[in-house]
Amino acid sequence: MDNRKNQRFSPPAVGGASLLVVFAVLCLTVFALLSLTTVQADVRLADASVQAVADYYAADLEAQTILARLRAGEQPEGVAFSGSGLLRAEYTCRISDTQELQVSVILRGIAGQDYQIERWQAVPSVEWESDESLDLWDGAPF
Repeated sequence: MDNRKNQRFSPPAVGGASLLVVFAVLCLTVFALLSLTTVQADVRLADASVQAVADYYAADLEAQTILARLRAGEQPEGVAFSGSGLLRAEYTCRISDTQELQVSVILRGIAGQDYQIERWQAVPSVEWESDESLDLWDGAPF
């Protein structure tokens, strides 16, 4: 019994295991934050996509409404007419700040009963400008 009292009690070595647990928790926390950031970016992208589709279909509805009025014999405001034998009607509908729906229709017959769509296209409404301000290394030493 005396032997047991004289022996020193040494706790098991937990330094390495604790370090591994701390590292694992740190890694899982970083991965969780990265996942949260990715989900937030995906939500913003999905919202922008939904808005772009809604804007396009609103412009498409407006263009279809104008076409129906043209076929009924009306002359809606904002429609340009040209042509001598065939009546060509051209108009645009705004999709967004940077896009518009351009429509060109040939109307035939009485009150445009027969028609042919020449163009129904979403195009940029602003002119593209290249950025020439990129400074590249010309190979000369610093």
